[in-house]
This record gives sequence, structure tokens and C-alpha cells, in this order.
Amino acid sequence: MLSWPFFAEQQTNCRYKRTEWGVGMEIGVQVRRDDVAATIREAMDGQKGRKMRRRAEEWKEKAVEAALPGGPAEANLDKLINDVLLAKRRDQPVNA
Repeated sequence: MLSWPFFAEQQTNCRYKRTEWGVGMEIGVQVRRDDVAATIREAMDGQKGRKMRRRAEEWKEKAVEAALPGGPAEANLDKLINDVLLAKRRDQPVNA
């Protein structure tokens, strides 16, 4: 993923993609056609691109694992439903 952060949360998103998640590259401040082309070539065929593809595969595997029945995504959704949505019903008085 190539990023060219300009405004608001874009800098934060770019930083996470590059440094935390390892799946992105930043286009520099001085945007020139040759620089953008070189960055795209590096992302597609270079060492950084290969590393980013490996990291993207790792994230994909984690996402698939999390989404399996009984996995963390289902457990967190169940917890949200029980703690937030069903809790409101439990707190309401029963009309006789």
C-alpha cells in the first residue's frame, strides 16, 4: 500500500501501515514522477515489496483465524451483545 499523507489522520494511518503493520510505503514530500515510479517499482518488485507481501499474508492468516467459528471475533461479538445490548434488557424493571 502506498501512502501520500496530507491531512488529518492520514499521517497516523501511514505510520501504522509502514511501521506497525509492515504493509505500506510512503511517497515522499517532494513528489516527482520518477520518485513515484521508483516507489511503485520497489513495492511491486523490490525487497520492500516482498517483505510487505509476506506481512500481508501473515495479517490475512490472522484475520482468517480470528473469523473462524469460536474464534476471537465471534467471542468479542458475543461479549459485546451480552455486555451492552442484553444488559439493558436485564436492567429494565419487569412489569407485572
